[in-house]
Amino acid sequence: MKLRTWPRRLAPAGPRRHSEPGRRALPELAPPDRAMLFRLVSLLLQYPDPELIAAREELGEAVRRLPESAARESLTRFVEWFRTTEPMALARAYVETFDLRRKSSLYLTYYLHGDTRRRGMALLTLKQRYRVAGLTPPDGELPDFLPVVCEFAALSGPATGEAPLRQHRKGLELIRTALHDGGSPYAWVLDALCAELPGLSEAERAAVADLALAGPPAEEVGQAPFGPPLNALEVRP
Repeated sequence: MKLRTWPRRLAPAGPRRHSEPGRRALPELAPPDRAMLFRLVSLLLQYPDPELIAAREELGEAVRRLPESAARESLTRFVEWFRTTEPMALARAYVETFDLRRKSSLYLTYYLHGDTRRRGMALLTLKQRYRVAGLTPPDGELPDFLPVVCEFAALSGPATGEAPLRQHRKGLELIRTALHDGGSPYAWVLDALCAELPGLSEAERAAVADLALAGPPAEEVGQAPFGPPLNALEVRP
């Protein structure tokens, strides 16, 4: 599984209908377009290096080819910002958003397990899930990195591929909330992703609010809530 693989062109299929509280009903993406969406989210949540910057117009065109949906609306807003912002400003925004803000880390198992031994087992289980599906995570990257998880969802389909996203739905909501609270355009990418996943129950929303206040589990006395992920993130130049 190559993390920076540009998505193949996929033929659109007939959409299904669904609705979400607080927004008008729009079509849910059908499987081929759903795979394209997850690939786009995977790409847009990666560091904006020269290769990704060079693909900005192609990314925008891929978003425009998606059928009408809440996810496409959100991605359209993001790619307009992404297309018109200077590369240095994009790089700075990414580092400040994901590398320097603990509550918007893109490493999903951290929100569920913190820096505990359970997190190590969760990472191993996720890596084994990829291998059973015949995929290999990129070298030098943890298997719970959200772009990797989204690429797996695109390649393996709703039943198998999207299972890790559903399992970490509360973590995704924490990231989305933190991005909105920080005024980050990347919140639109999380909006697009969450629009295609099951919504949260009232109990789950309460659990998300509690976790936002208390932080994830910790085994070290005095560890601050939302401390660094298991692997120390390297701040990019």
